[in-house]
Amino acid sequence: MIQKYQADLLYDAGPTGCGELIMNLFLTMKKMECGQIIQVISYDPGAREDIPAWCRLQQHTLLERQDFGKTSHYYIEKG
Repeated sequence: MIQKYQADLLYDAGPTGCGELIMNLFLTMKKMECGQIIQVISYDPGAREDIPAWCRLQQHTLLERQDFGKTSHYYIEKG
């Protein structure tokens, strides 16, 4: 795996589902500065649609999603 982005923070959501994952991500990113990057690891297949939609609504930039079997890694820049 070639990592294109240097994350300022890592959030491993594990198997956390939609509502709880998004709420935890919201609270975590609230503490970050604009322009910082968070790497989110999720095992929830629903996150593949939930996280990009949430990023658009919150005006964050989803830089990349990498899938590794049932695990997805997201690189999100805080807007």
